[in-house]
Amino acid sequence: QVQLVESGGGLVQTGGSLRLSCAASGSAISISLMGWYRQAPGKQRELVATITSGGMTNYADSVKGRFTISRDSTKNTVDLQMNSLKPEDTAVYYCNLIAWKVLQYWGQGTQVTVSS
Repeated sequence: QVQLVESGGGLVQTGGSLRLSCAASGSAISISLMGWYRQAPGKQRELVATITSGGMTNYADSVKGRFTISRDSTKNTVDLQMNSLKPEDTAVYYCNLIAWKVLQYWGQGTQVTVSS
């Protein structure tokens, strides 16, 4: 069983920064991809950024140039550095992991609120 534990959310002013972290626990996990999604009130969950086991990254257009995803494969962690935050970045952010290319896991979510 894989568990994802997120940390680092909070309240920040427009233009500020936050760093989200996610740690995956479980034995002998073969991680294919890790990433972050977000869901704002009344909206569907959307991709923010992903990183493959080989280090290839993918970003939503809305966060390119502001957010950076990184991963420590030795610790099974993934971080999301968020800079130049905007009120429209306000959402619950979820860590996502795909293991053995087919099994998908989600974290419990962490709230990010950007005040104007």
